[in-house]
Amino acid sequence: MSKVETEVKEGGLRKQAVSLYVWTRADTLRTIIAGIIILGLIVGARVLQGSATYGANAATSLLMGTALGVAFERGRFCIFCIFRDSINQRRNYGLIAIFTALAVGSIGYTIVFELFLPTPTKGQLPALAHVGPVSLALALGAFAFGIGMTLAGACVSGQFFRLTQGYLRAIPGLIGVIIGFVISFNTWNFLYERSIKSAPKIWLPNYLGYTGSLLLSLAVIGGFLLWAIKTSDPTESELHGNGEIEWSQIRNSLIKKRWSPWITGGIIGAIGVVAYLRIEPLGVTRQLNSIAQEIGTRYELYPKLVGLDGLSGCIGAAVETITNNGWLIIGFFVAALAASISGNRFKAQIPNVKGTLSSLVGGTLLGWGSFTSLGCTIGNLLSGTQAFALSGWTFFLFSFLGVWVGIRLKLDKIG
Repeated sequence: MSKVETEVKEGGLRKQAVSLYVWTRADTLRTIIAGIIILGLIVGARVLQGSATYGANAATSLLMGTALGVAFERGRFCIFCIFRDSINQRRNYGLIAIFTALAVGSIGYTIVFELFLPTPTKGQLPALAHVGPVSLALALGAFAFGIGMTLAGACVSGQFFRLTQGYLRAIPGLIGVIIGFVISFNTWNFLYERSIKSAPKIWLPNYLGYTGSLLLSLAVIGGFLLWAIKTSDPTESELHGNGEIEWSQIRNSLIKKRWSPWITGGIIGAIGVVAYLRIEPLGVTRQLNSIAQEIGTRYELYPKLVGLDGLSGCIGAAVETITNNGWLIIGFFVAALAASISGNRFKAQIPNVKGTLSSLVGGTLLGWGSFTSLGCTIGNLLSGTQAFALSGWTFFLFSFLGVWVGIRLKLDKIG
C-alpha cells in the first residue's frame, strides 16, 4: 500500500471513529431502557436472595452474569471473532483481552488457593477447580469445538451474546449445542475407557508450587501479550480505542466505543476469581448440559455414563430447576441485550438456509466438543488456564488450531 493510500485509509478510520462520538436523543432513550433492564436484574437478584428455593448463590450468579454480559458485549469478547480477526487481519485487541483475563485470573486464583489449600500436595487437586485429564479426547474435543465455532460463527457464550446483537444464526447454533450434548452422551463411555480414564490431571502447583506456577503462567502470558501487541495492525486502535478516556465524550466511551482490551480482560478475569471463590468456576454449558440430559433421558438417549463422578468441569446431573449456572446465563444474556440496546448495536441478521444448516452443524460440534473436553472456552480456556491446569492450555491450543483449519477451509464463509 502506498503512503497516500495509507493516509487515506487512516483518515477514513479516524473519521469513522469520530462519528461514534455523536450523541442523540435516541441514544439517551436507549440508555434509559438499558438502565431499567439492568435495574430489573439487580431487583431480581434481591428477590432470589430471599427465595427459599434458590437463595444467595442464585442471586450472586445472576449478578455475576450481569457483569459478565456487559463486559462481553462492550468488549466484543467473542472468542471465535477474536481468533478469526487475529488469523485473517492481524487484529489482536481481542487476544490482548484474553491474555489480560488470564493474567488477572491467575493472580486471583493463586490468592484463593493459598487461602484454602496453603500447601499443594502432589496428587491433591483444589476443590471444584476445572483441572481436567490431558488426553487425546481433550485434544479431539477442543479441535472439534474450534471447527464448530467456525461453522456457527461463535463459541457457546458467543452464541448468547451475539444473539443479543441480532445474530439470529445463534438460535440454530444453540439448538445444535443441545444435539451435540446428546450425541456426546453416547460416545462418552467409549472415549473415557480408551483415553480419558488413564490420562493424567496435570495441575502445575503440584510440581512448581504456587509461586513457580504463577511466575511460569505470567511469563507465558506476557510473551503472548508482547507478541499480540507487536504484531497487531496499528490502525486497529483507531476503531476500537487505545485505552485513553476522552472526558468530554465519557458517555460515548462507556456506551458506544469498544472498551479497551485491558479493561475488558481485567473485568472478566476478576469476575472469574469471584465466581470461583463464591460459588464455582465460570462456565456456560452446565445448564445446557442439564437440559440435554433431560431430553436424552426422555427419549432413552442418555446411557449410564462412567467416570464423571471423579472429574471436574462444566458438567452435572440433570435437574428440573434452574441451576446457579442457569441464573448466570440469564443475567449474562439480559445484560448483554441491555448493553447492545444502549449502544444501538442490535441489527437483526436473518440467516439463509446455508447459514442455518452451518450453525446447526457447528453448534452440534460445539456441544459434542465441550462435553468431551469437560468445558468450553469459558470453563476450560479461561477457568482451567487461570487455575494452572494444563488441560486449559491444551484446550486453548487445539481450539485455536480448529479455528485456523476451519478458516483455511473457508467454513466461516458458508451462508
